[in-house]
Amino acid sequence: MNFCKPIGSMFVLLGAMLGIYGALVPASPALYIFPHVNLVWGCVLFVFGLAMLALSRFN
Repeated sequence: MNFCKPIGSMFVLLGAMLGIYGALVPASPALYIFPHVNLVWGCVLFVFGLAMLALSRFN
């Protein structure tokens, strides 16, 4: 059984939610070294989910 499609969909959904949250909520001044952690990791999860969905098409 191929789990790439449901796991890829989950990562796309979580990445989109985290990315939107990171884009809408102002950055925390306490994180002065890397303030936009939620936005960056949301994009990383979204791209990973898209890669998983693309790989699910080959199987």
